[in-house]
Amino acid sequence: MNILKYISFFAIVIVLASCSATKRLPPGETLYVGSNIKLDAVDAKDKKAAKDMDAELQALLRPLPNTKVLGLRYKLFFYNLAGIPKKNKGIKYWIRNKLGEPPVLGSQVNIEKNSSILQNRLENRGFFKSAVTADTVVKSKKLTVNYTAKLNQRYTIREVRYPTDSSDISKAIRRGIRGSRLKPGAPYDLDMAKDERLRIDTRLKNRGFFYFADDYLWVNVDSTVGNHQVDMVVQVKENTPDESKNIYKINDVVVYADYNLASDTGSVKDAKTFDGYKIIDPYNKYKPQIFSRTLVFKPGDIYNRNDHNLALNRLVDLGVFKFVKVRFEEPDTVKGNLLNAFYYLTPVKKKSIRAELSALTKSNNSNGTELTLSWRNRNFLKGAELFTVSIFGGIEKQVSGNQRNISTLRLGGDLNLYVPRIISPFKFKTASGFVPKTRFNLGYELFQRNTQYTLNSFKGSYGYVFRDDITKEHQLNVLAINYVKPINITPDFQRGLDTNITLRRSIERQFIIGSNYNYNINTNAKPNRKQHNFYFNGNIDLSGNLLGLITGADVDKGKEKLILNTPFSQYAKVETEVRHYFKLGTKPENMLVSRLIAGLGYAYGNSQTVPFIKQFFIGGTNSIRAFRARSLGPGKYYAGNAQSVGFLPDQPGDVKIEANTELRAKLFSIVQGAIFVDAGNIWTRRDDTSRPGSKFTSKFLNDFAVGTGAGLRFDVKFLVLRLDVAFPIRKPYLPGGPAWVIDQVDFGNRQWRRENMVYNLAIGYPF
Repeated sequence: MNILKYISFFAIVIVLASCSATKRLPPGETLYVGSNIKLDAVDAKDKKAAKDMDAELQALLRPLPNTKVLGLRYKLFFYNLAGIPKKNKGIKYWIRNKLGEPPVLGSQVNIEKNSSILQNRLENRGFFKSAVTADTVVKSKKLTVNYTAKLNQRYTIREVRYPTDSSDISKAIRRGIRGSRLKPGAPYDLDMAKDERLRIDTRLKNRGFFYFADDYLWVNVDSTVGNHQVDMVVQVKENTPDESKNIYKINDVVVYADYNLASDTGSVKDAKTFDGYKIIDPYNKYKPQIFSRTLVFKPGDIYNRNDHNLALNRLVDLGVFKFVKVRFEEPDTVKGNLLNAFYYLTPVKKKSIRAELSALTKSNNSNGTELTLSWRNRNFLKGAELFTVSIFGGIEKQVSGNQRNISTLRLGGDLNLYVPRIISPFKFKTASGFVPKTRFNLGYELFQRNTQYTLNSFKGSYGYVFRDDITKEHQLNVLAINYVKPINITPDFQRGLDTNITLRRSIERQFIIGSNYNYNINTNAKPNRKQHNFYFNGNIDLSGNLLGLITGADVDKGKEKLILNTPFSQYAKVETEVRHYFKLGTKPENMLVSRLIAGLGYAYGNSQTVPFIKQFFIGGTNSIRAFRARSLGPGKYYAGNAQSVGFLPDQPGDVKIEANTELRAKLFSIVQGAIFVDAGNIWTRRDDTSRPGSKFTSKFLNDFAVGTGAGLRFDVKFLVLRLDVAFPIRKPYLPGGPAWVIDQVDFGNRQWRRENMVYNLAIGYPF
């Protein structure tokens, strides 16, 4: 009944807003509410092509009608609501000009021009001699324009001809015919003809034709051959300069490694030669090997535009140059079709220091602060190595509640060294524009709760980071070590450990040694206008396998093996995450985003359980937002109210399944809105007597928790501030009762809000 009340209220708001949309129109005017396009194809086989063009043609029409969400022209509603302000300031002026937008009037629609644009686009797609007509419909002062296009049979390509002479450039064009999209029988499309010019130009530049340009090509289309067909002739223009028809080779490669426009950075006669390159580095800032590994051109190579761009991308990716430029010019002293390549590299500041001060507050009334100091050297060993040192310290204290006498102290440091090459006994070659890196890491952290315990944590790793392109990244840690040692456990806290196995495992001594691999694909990393984009992240984490094989460890048979007086962990963990981004309309902010996460941790050999820090958790700002962070599950188990004494929020599991979907839309200015639904849970792989109902079974769907809510996002480009409000609509842990609790939703009930509403304040999108 409560939900019906809110739905009814929302429906009334929509009706009132719709009525007010035309209330303030000028006399004799109408409100333009949009257009319809009907494509009537003569040939049956062209109907599908016509249907596919509908969205493309709609995007050409101008003006656009007023912004609408769920049938409500909310910006026009605010514009009319504010009226005409008396001053260019104040709340009315702000509502009218910031939240609102003026009505799009029917008189602003140029029907004749729109019809001409539609007809032109149809002809560009091969529907020659088509006709577009339009009529208008006015109802309740609202104007709709209906365009009707009578499509003649679409023209197809009968024949494509290319240059037939024996010149080098004509031979190069003919050798690339197989890559052409202009195929006999394919529909005629003007954009395909333009793309063919660009394709040939790109191919020629990769074959040494340095001075060639796509403007030197033309595609002649003959539509008089009959039978709704065209012949296409690709030719090199007669006025094309002679140098554009020649193949060029690289003569000298000169590198200005410390280039500064404002000062003298040396001359070619001072250059040192290394591996065929002439390197001008008067202060010996860089080892010459980095240029040999990064640059692609060698003296004598044929010019190639791909290699040209590849070298520039790699130089930028090194991270030691803030400006990178290359210039090609013909040598004065050597005859022939040769080019000298000059690379001008301006170094970035080598060393920097950074301080970060943060403050936090939590829903359990904890407040705290943390300070991090970071120092980095971008050319540590003169080989473009990045070396970073970070130290941090923070304190957190609960100012009220059941545990207000507890304070938490964090101290630690982290060392990272990135070497811009793969250090390995095996050869590693890549055609990527990103430089592969070897990473070494060492870290230490002290975590102390004054009345409970202290944890010493040591970590180290050695591995590689490399990319196929901007959308695909690999991270392989050949060796990763993590050692956790608890000390100074107080007697009171020890009594809690003795009775709560989950609490005991959260601070147990751990020794993890193994390898892990992560593969990531993100098509959004490359700017595009695709309607569908995808994200995939796959992770494999292995520990103790080699040690278990060597030592014959088997904890189930009493053969537990120790390192540093600690049982080493032996497990395998797999986790995948898939996201789908579906754009809605022309605004990039409007989209439907969905995510699916699945993971499994399996302990064996020297371990009965996966280490606590490697297990799965669920709930929180980036997970199921209707439940507090890491407090949900596992399975039907319920840890209790977050405010209760003894509540342990960190509930781990061995299996995780989570699904999320979120509808995002731009509201106004920097403000975006979202409504979402989250579902999922975690489970243990084995029975856990301390947490009944936690085991994963074939009826796992019955254990799904579901939450929903809405939120606002404030996107200021360099960061996104997010506020989400969520509440559960399915609670799997209810004893003997229905898991669905939709009928219990009561926003007007203060007690219900206190027990169910969860507020999430975060930075960035949840996924």
